[in-house]
Amino acid sequence: MSRMIRKIRKWTVEALDLPNDLVFDLPRLTWVGGKQLYIENHRGIVHFSPEALHLRTKEGTLEVYGSGLLIREIMPEEIVVEGKINGINYREAEGSS
Repeated sequence: MSRMIRKIRKWTVEALDLPNDLVFDLPRLTWVGGKQLYIENHRGIVHFSPEALHLRTKEGTLEVYGSGLLIREIMPEEIVVEGKINGINYREAEGSS
């Protein structure tokens, strides 16, 4: 995305008081009690095991770590994961800023 478009979007977010995830298509996470994670705006599963879930996002990879992980629901841009969630990490793709 060009710098000018980013600046316009940033100005729009600030001027209209819109949520960043809506305008920039960022992932939105809702973590409930360390046992359930609802993720919006993903672009597909890269890896899944009972210990880890890696999801592609618009600008990187979202990594969820834990034990006994299972995918409760999956939709085109949303996913619900359950199990003991120990950590979440976001890796930005090279060249993204």
